[in-house]
Amino acid sequence: MEDTYNNRTSLAKGAKDMVKEAKRHAVKKVNKAVDRAADGYSSHHNYSRFQDEEEEDEDFYRNPPRQDGEGYQDNEEGSSDATEGHDDEDEIYEGEYQGIPSAGDKKQKEGQVALGQPVSDAARDRKGLEQERQADEEELAQQYELIIQECGHGRFQWQLFLVLGLALMSDGVEVFVVGFVLPSAETDMCVPNSSSGWLGSIVYLGMMVGAFFWGGMSDKVGRRQCLLICMSTNGFFAFLSSFVQGYGLFLLCRLIAGFGIGGAVPIVFSFFAEVLSREKRGEHLSWLCMFWMIGEIYASAMAWAIIPHYGWSFSMGSAYQFHSWRVFVVVCALPCVCAVVALTFMPESPRFYLEVGKHDEAWMILKQIHDTNMRARGQPEKVFTVNRIKIPKQLDELVEMNTEYGNPVSKFFFRIKAEIHGIYVNLMKSFNYPMRENMMRLAIVWFTLSFGYYGLSVWFPDVIKHLQADEYASKVKLHNNERIEDFTFNFTLENQIHKNGLFINDRFINMKLKSVTFIDCTFRNCYFDDVTSVGSFFRNCTFIDDFFFNTDIDDSKLIDGTEVVNSMFTHNKTGCQMTFDDDYSAYWVYFINFLGTLAVLPGNIVSALLMDKIGRLSMLGGSMVLSGISCFFLWFGTSESMMIFMLCLYNGLSISAWNSLDVVTTESFPTVRRGTGFGFCNALCKMAAVLGNLIFGSLVGITKAIPILMASSVLVGGGLVALRLPDTRANVLM
Repeated sequence: MEDTYNNRTSLAKGAKDMVKEAKRHAVKKVNKAVDRAADGYSSHHNYSRFQDEEEEDEDFYRNPPRQDGEGYQDNEEGSSDATEGHDDEDEIYEGEYQGIPSAGDKKQKEGQVALGQPVSDAARDRKGLEQERQADEEELAQQYELIIQECGHGRFQWQLFLVLGLALMSDGVEVFVVGFVLPSAETDMCVPNSSSGWLGSIVYLGMMVGAFFWGGMSDKVGRRQCLLICMSTNGFFAFLSSFVQGYGLFLLCRLIAGFGIGGAVPIVFSFFAEVLSREKRGEHLSWLCMFWMIGEIYASAMAWAIIPHYGWSFSMGSAYQFHSWRVFVVVCALPCVCAVVALTFMPESPRFYLEVGKHDEAWMILKQIHDTNMRARGQPEKVFTVNRIKIPKQLDELVEMNTEYGNPVSKFFFRIKAEIHGIYVNLMKSFNYPMRENMMRLAIVWFTLSFGYYGLSVWFPDVIKHLQADEYASKVKLHNNERIEDFTFNFTLENQIHKNGLFINDRFINMKLKSVTFIDCTFRNCYFDDVTSVGSFFRNCTFIDDFFFNTDIDDSKLIDGTEVVNSMFTHNKTGCQMTFDDDYSAYWVYFINFLGTLAVLPGNIVSALLMDKIGRLSMLGGSMVLSGISCFFLWFGTSESMMIFMLCLYNGLSISAWNSLDVVTTESFPTVRRGTGFGFCNALCKMAAVLGNLIFGSLVGITKAIPILMASSVLVGGGLVALRLPDTRANVLM
């Protein structure tokens, strides 16, 4: 009996020794991780140092201390309780090492946990867990940089470059397609002047919300998955918008399409940066920016080639019209469709998988990157040497929900609400110390650059149109007190004003009225057949015993007290009529935009080649200051050709700022908040675009001084703030 008691006591003491040794190794492991994170990493470090920790643990569990206490000494105390004795408080009963708590130990002392039981995250200090995760992320950042260097830069990065470039190109197309179709869409759908301009604003509002939402979601569910969803949303609703007839439905489709494409920019740059090494990141992210410019060129070229060809249309009766601008909308959706198809063949970002604790999935993708690049180099025999990769500590996020009584709709909205709250919490961490000042500076730079760029982008074409309109109005033909009887009008009347005219027994057959105004005129016994009018009105006129067949003359054209006496309207044309085949001004407007986008090409090439040589901040601040200074030359823009030259100069100078800002923003946020932070900045960009469109658009034709001074001061001020940002060129992706 005594031997049995001694054996049980020895067994309990040995179990306690094992538990204490395990705790000592756990503390030692955490301290080593923190110390390693604080040390600087040099280029000669290899992957074996990341495996020392695991090897120590494996050696300990392969050779555990003997239960009788022999061969074991505590480094701190020099002996164990098995040799020195122990207190009553330290005594454990048989089975406690198996994780079974003592029945009489329900009230434990504060800060103590039953031996053998894992310590739950809820029992630890949340701040301590976050510090531990931050230390793990710093260690992972250094290791991941070495892994990407081993994988090399080659075929995989170029394949992903083209796929993500198509997505970025779709964003550039979406921004410019609105401006190109706006005049034609509003004319085709008979939009009154009070509702005009909503199309441009509604798309930017959708992109603003989409940038914040999809950028935040990409930090939670993955870059590839979010990009697939948002691009599919944009492609479907952009294609659908080309067929809807009502202006309200058209606005709704473009709003949802904008919401989808809004996530493209933050996700694309975050995704691509996470497969690039530090020395390649600045240059290749700048090359990626070229696709946004290619989207501009594509949209401008397609608008120039398609929209003025009014014969590219068909109709189903008078209710359904499919004009050339709708063909243009369909063509502009093609890059988005191509991006969705190509993206299905690409893997998820391995850096994201590591952040969420999916080690095996990340390792397989990194091996795929390595093997793809090595085969392209003619070295298929080269082996991927990485075995283990550091995983940051995962912090649990608990969401309670009553699943027993909740219906699917309420569950869906609850999930959306929870995700938005998570995105908001993640964003607020970007405003915590020490990132608060940098985040505020980034927000200021994004807002000022976007306000000046988009504001002037609207102001330039409108000023050119205003100059064209003034020149057109100066050539108007004025006819006073004319009397025309028994005459047949079967040709086009353009840019004319008829005052106090009398038309008796005249026939208006198969003719077109373009920018023609009749004032105080009388039409008696006249016949109107197949008459189309654009920008033409009858002011205070009188129609007596007239007949209208298949015309578009209705109450919107008969204004300012016009009277209709004993006249008949039959088979009136429904809808608003587009301009005519002999209208070449549309060609000129789209050609101007095409020239402006081509002027971006030299700036794009220069910024890509010099990004890593002169630095991100110098290029960002310098480009914004030079863009602001160039605005002052608008004082000399008295002619159309001079304004076109200034548009090209401004676009060429400002593109370097955009490229630099994209790179700096990508490198400023840790992986866990990169999509959220970039999405917030891009949402500010779209908000500034809406304000710029409204403010600058309202000043067209009124004054030059306010737009010029406003744009110059905003751009120069933003450039000076940009110079205060921290240099991110040497950063590893945290």
